[in-house]
Amino acid sequence: MSVDLRRAEPSRRGVFASVLATLGVLLVLLTTEVASDWHPFGSIDLDIAARAYELTDGSPAVLRVAEWFAWGFSTWPVVGIALLVVAWAGWRRELRIGIWVTVSGLVVVLGNPLLKALVERPRPRWDEPLHEIGGWSFPSGHSSAAGFLLVVAIMLTIVTTGRGLKRRLLITLWSLLAVAAAASRVLLGVHYATDVVAGLAFGAGATLALWLLVATDATRVPAEMAMVTGTGGKRVAVVLNPAKVGDVEMFKDRVRVSAFAHGWAEPLWLETTIEDPGYGQSLAALAAGVDLIVAAGGDGTVRAVCEEAARTGVAVGVIPHGTGNLLARNLGLPLNPRDALDVAFGGQDKAIDLARYRTDSGVETSFLVMAGLGMDAMIMTGVDDALKSRVGYLAYFVSGVKALRFPGIKVVITVDDGEPVKMRARTVVIGNVGFLQAGIPLLPQALIDDGELDVVVLAPRRFWGWLSIAWKVIARRNRNTERFARFTGRTVHIRAASPTPMQLDGDPVGEGTEITAEVRPGVVLVRVPVLPATAI
Repeated sequence: MSVDLRRAEPSRRGVFASVLATLGVLLVLLTTEVASDWHPFGSIDLDIAARAYELTDGSPAVLRVAEWFAWGFSTWPVVGIALLVVAWAGWRRELRIGIWVTVSGLVVVLGNPLLKALVERPRPRWDEPLHEIGGWSFPSGHSSAAGFLLVVAIMLTIVTTGRGLKRRLLITLWSLLAVAAAASRVLLGVHYATDVVAGLAFGAGATLALWLLVATDATRVPAEMAMVTGTGGKRVAVVLNPAKVGDVEMFKDRVRVSAFAHGWAEPLWLETTIEDPGYGQSLAALAAGVDLIVAAGGDGTVRAVCEEAARTGVAVGVIPHGTGNLLARNLGLPLNPRDALDVAFGGQDKAIDLARYRTDSGVETSFLVMAGLGMDAMIMTGVDDALKSRVGYLAYFVSGVKALRFPGIKVVITVDDGEPVKMRARTVVIGNVGFLQAGIPLLPQALIDDGELDVVVLAPRRFWGWLSIAWKVIARRNRNTERFARFTGRTVHIRAASPTPMQLDGDPVGEGTEITAEVRPGVVLVRVPVLPATAI
């Protein structure tokens, strides 16, 4: 069971903030209601308490189960569970998880009595109590402990399992146990409904907030430490583009030979279609619970697989069958399919960045390699597919000669929170990697695992200006001028003065006037060759 903190990063920004805000508002609202003369939930509390008492009083089985929960979520069992998690984290050398559980447990255990003393709410009173307990009622200590354990269990489930049915079932189970623990307090007649809801909100909210403070800055693995050995599982799915691999049956035989040689079972075979270049197939593979997805095709197929595999902890093996294969080239992957298969089944995992991509024309997707607008997009649009199938990436050179006539356009480039930069450009490229075919260093500082995007603006005035730019690129010049400039940041926004051709990962995506790209650091695991021990 591998621990991968990157799995805990939500696929949508603001999810954690929204959950915390909801829990915080709920806790403040209920505390205000109980501690003041404003009691909108007073009658509801009394009604639920009376009905719960009647149910438990008339059912010894319900009383017995409620008492089991009362013991299971009392102080010492909760402390014992927390210590076991801390010990497990120490054994796995996950220091941040151990610190997070320890600090969260202390905050919940010590914070709950402080809230009780602040509010001083008496417990429900019954002529014949079902369960004897002293102290104040709001918020429920057992419910706070349940909220604490709920978040711990959910986060550990997420960082140790891939996305799929198993994860959903476990999270559902933990949630039901927490709700049952809270409900048991009302069934025993020792708390009101608002007590247990506030307890859950306090325990879960404090634990989640501390996760963000203690653990999230570890979700970005530094480039030199982003290597781990493979997942260790033996279930593999192969997402292949039949138009790229040629003889499909021969390709499958090659995959089987390599898979069996490395101890993997018969692969799950999934072929892309014109309508679906790999997204649906990847989701099917993840739903099947595979440990590895092998993507066989061009950069478009690989992009689709990696986009769906992001944050799942499931590694992606790349078998290059495209024309450019820029991802494979920048990762140092073999371009020979046989050697690439050995890396896919016997390599190690490397955490790489993925970039979100939006345009004003409605395109919203991701890219792994490069995106941009202007002349480079014209080159992609003008490539002759028949010529590309015969001469490979040299077809882009032919298209590039034709695109040299593309006029300059006025653009405004904003990187992160910096001042907008106005330029007149022939082409603007946003790179997650730095090298083109033949090792041309278009963005020599760009690394696919550095948590940043690199931008280059090319703006030669005339044809001969391309020679000067070519020299600056090859010589890796870094000084910015009005004709050649580079920028680096996490978020890049480009606005053109008029509709302009756009591309991502070598595929044309129509025309538009605005591009927004934002990096998602280290969210994809890709199989790369095993490094010598001295290099890790």
